[in-house]
Amino acid sequence: HGAPTVIVMPSDAPAVKIATTRALGAEVVLYDRAGGENREEIGAKLASERNLTLIRPYDEPEVIAWQGTCGLEIAEDINEMGIESGEVLVCCGGGGLTSGIALAMAADAPGMKVRPCEPEDFDDVTRSLETGSIQANDALSGSICDAIITPQPGNLTFPIMTELCGPGVVVIEDECLRAMALAFERLRIVIEPGGAAGLAGALFHDTSDTVVAVATGGNVDKDMFQRALETL
Repeated sequence: HGAPTVIVMPSDAPAVKIATTRALGAEVVLYDRAGGENREEIGAKLASERNLTLIRPYDEPEVIAWQGTCGLEIAEDINEMGIESGEVLVCCGGGGLTSGIALAMAADAPGMKVRPCEPEDFDDVTRSLETGSIQANDALSGSICDAIITPQPGNLTFPIMTELCGPGVVVIEDECLRAMALAFERLRIVIEPGGAAGLAGALFHDTSDTVVAVATGGNVDKDMFQRALETL
């Protein structure tokens, strides 16, 4: 649409993600999440100073609705296949994709239960669902699943997930790497570590007999992808 775009992105994001975002025409503002810089504060300041519209990555109604279209596609497919019950495993950070898909399932495929999948030590959504209140992560970096590392569930997403989602699934990094490798070997798709969390949950954890795994994001540097392939 020719609109100026500023993306606030952690400095430890994959180099290919930063480079590709810039190549598409966006200005990328990097911040040090490990050092305690606050993305929300940076975004709000930029929006105020430049008269920009702030779009949050997951705690935003229209983002939740847009990501929920993935759920509409899942519902359409499983209804055509005659599937009435099962689980949908979704890689989860702040819960935008998870809550959007959960809303779609509730409307169009109510027999399917959505389960958020998160990396070990960054399982804020899983713990929040277990306790019934929003829990934060102790750290904001230190996982190869960088794309789904968030401080805590969103204020909008958490109530949706509380009402509609099943228990979370916590995966380890080796499971994500192996899921990446298997996705490439068997499906010929490239997914990043965080985007493989749902597939890792489906492959290596106890789930129902009927499972849909949502795989998202191909922002992975070659060294990390090579590390994944070495698990084969």
